[in-house]
This record gives sequence, C-alpha cells and structure tokens, in this order.
Amino acid sequence: MSYGRPAGLPVVDAMTPPVLVLSGPLTPGEVSGPCEALRALLDGGGRGRVVVCDVAGLGPPGLAAVNLLARLQLTARRAGGRIRLRDPSPALCALLDLVGLRFETEGQPEQREPPLRVQEAVEPGDPAV
Repeated sequence: MSYGRPAGLPVVDAMTPPVLVLSGPLTPGEVSGPCEALRALLDGGGRGRVVVCDVAGLGPPGLAAVNLLARLQLTARRAGGRIRLRDPSPALCALLDLVGLRFETEGQPEQREPPLRVQEAVEPGDPAV
C-alpha cells in the first residue's frame, strides 16, 4: 500500500505561547490570583510549556513586583514550564538583576550570541595593545 502526499504546503500548528497580562499597582498580598491563572495556562498544555507574562502594566517596579515575578517563576517551574517577560521596563530589569533573578525576555538575544560590536581596522604598523 502506498501513501500519496497531499498537494500544497503541509499544515503546521502555530507555536504562539499563551499570554498572562499583569497589571498594577501591586500590593504585597496579590500573589495567589496570578499564580492560579498561570497554573491554568500551563495545565492547558501547549508546546514548549511557555507562558508570556506581559509586565508593561505593572507600573513603577518595587518589591511587590519582584515577589510576584519570583513566585510566578517558581509556580511555572513546579508545573514543568517557564515564563517569559514581555515589555519589562529598564527599571524593572535593573531591580530584578539587583536581587539576582534572571528572566527570559522577548526580543532579548540568547546568552550564547555575542553582542554586536564595532569592527575597528588595524594598521599593519600599529603596536599591539
């Protein structure tokens, strides 16, 4: 028995991860609601087990935002998934870096890629530095 290929392009499922929109201002006690929503998105399956957390609406970063993101990351890891941040402000990135939390962000180059640098020409007679 032979199988003939269908005409046209193959059907491919889109790998768009689900999005969890976080809004502020946050209070220290607002952790259980977003964690439950994240668990529900991760239980929904999907390829890659990634949930994008849109943090553009969090407002000014503070310890409540750091606490929420740390707990979301822990919840995702316990469920076998991970989170990716969308539109974090530079201040939020600096605060997360200060407390030692690393998050994958959308549009960020991968760790193994070298940053783009200016190529400088070297004259043959220049001494080595």
